[in-house]
Amino acid sequence: MSQKVTTGVRPTLRIADKNQIPATEPERQYYFMDIAKEYLRQLSEEKGSPLTFHVSTFGCQMNARDSEKLVGILEKIGYVEEDSEEADFVIYNTCTVRENANNKVYGRLGYLNGFQKKNPFMMIGLCGCMMQEPTVVEKIKQSYRFVNLIFGTHNIYKFAELIVTALENSYSEHAAGHGTSMTIDIWKDTDKIVEDLPVERKYSFKSGVNIMFGCNNFCSYCIVPYVRGRERSREPKEIIREVERLAADGVVEIMLLGQNVNSYGKNLEQPMTFAQLLQEIEKVDGIERIRFMTSHPKDLSDDLIEVMKNSKKICKHLHLPLQSGSSRILKLMNRRYDKEHYLELVDKIRAAVPDIALTTDIIVGFPGETEEDFEETMDVVRKVRYDSAFTFIYSKRTGTPAAVMEDQIPEDVIKARFDRLLKEVQTISAEKAGALTGQTLPVLIEEKNEQDASLVTGRLSNNSVVHLPGTEDMIGKIVDVKLLECKGFYYMGESI
Repeated sequence: MSQKVTTGVRPTLRIADKNQIPATEPERQYYFMDIAKEYLRQLSEEKGSPLTFHVSTFGCQMNARDSEKLVGILEKIGYVEEDSEEADFVIYNTCTVRENANNKVYGRLGYLNGFQKKNPFMMIGLCGCMMQEPTVVEKIKQSYRFVNLIFGTHNIYKFAELIVTALENSYSEHAAGHGTSMTIDIWKDTDKIVEDLPVERKYSFKSGVNIMFGCNNFCSYCIVPYVRGRERSREPKEIIREVERLAADGVVEIMLLGQNVNSYGKNLEQPMTFAQLLQEIEKVDGIERIRFMTSHPKDLSDDLIEVMKNSKKICKHLHLPLQSGSSRILKLMNRRYDKEHYLELVDKIRAAVPDIALTTDIIVGFPGETEEDFEETMDVVRKVRYDSAFTFIYSKRTGTPAAVMEDQIPEDVIKARFDRLLKEVQTISAEKAGALTGQTLPVLIEEKNEQDASLVTGRLSNNSVVHLPGTEDMIGKIVDVKLLECKGFYYMGESI
């Protein structure tokens, strides 16, 4: 659906003649980038300084990668990034996994309205998963009419075109005197993947790489398939081309991203497994480290484990979400594996890669969870001995099957179980920490230490954090570091 709602007068804009719009992508978007660049020139001239932007990202690595795409286009057309939410164009890239994430966005919109009233050049944009919910869009139309642009997850590639529409609606003489104009473009789903658009990476030396979009799993507690759509995989040659370009640009570590990377390739005309894709990526010169997430246990193949075993570049870290240790609850969650299958997988992975670090996600208090079910989860935690775990209290998510299940667990029971789980996870993590003390291992230096300017901070292959004396010119390099001391959840070391 695409619509315009008008509600302060804005600067005027000489509207471009659009008779030559290309029919194909990405040419169409580069055409609109040129138009947007001219609009920005006009507005900057009227303002007397360059227009600024600020992107706030909520949620997962997929959203972080999407934000890099937004930033790439904004910089391409002439916006200048700034840290403050008093910028001329503020965009919230939203998450909707938990309902309190929605409330956080509503709260921050109130602040933006105050800034916008003082700045006639200011536009506000909302995108991401939260915008895929019709009730959210209706609420914004009714209660936050000062928002200028709303779009979702499926048409992010159209960002340049949407900016042009929003600028025309907000600043044109047609809109003058009618107040704020709202441009809304939400797609319910798509099978479209548009390549070769600008991206501005947060780090020069590491980057996320989308290998697929969407999810087909429909776990009963999860909203993601409804807001990210069905699984669609990128062509392997396009992924390899992107990785090669990143390597040529100085990237040494990539993170392959998908809601379920293990099901990569199933919808391609010439199917390719995730294991096969990893083998191809491994051949790219310059890439030293390969990470990926998220791995769904039901699709983790023996071939993938074999590739991880033989790889020189795949990092010694696997995030393997458990969610629950109870086979009964896993069935209610629609996870399509049971406790025994999960533990067998862990045994296979550890046999193949003995020094691998395993991390996980666990939900406490899923509807119907008994004390016996919870103890099954505790049993898996004790058997697997995770290096760390993200533990969540079950959050009822409107629109998911679990939200209407009977036998919702009382809050005090959930809280008591959560505290027990957290204590167990932290005890095991503390026991496992320090296992590498005394060894000399490669560390990718990522940043200056925030607390001590004489130190730099990096990560081991297993994702453990290491602090060591160093200088800014080490950032982005992989150096051999002797791990001198473990301080709980990080190491102190020295470069060799």
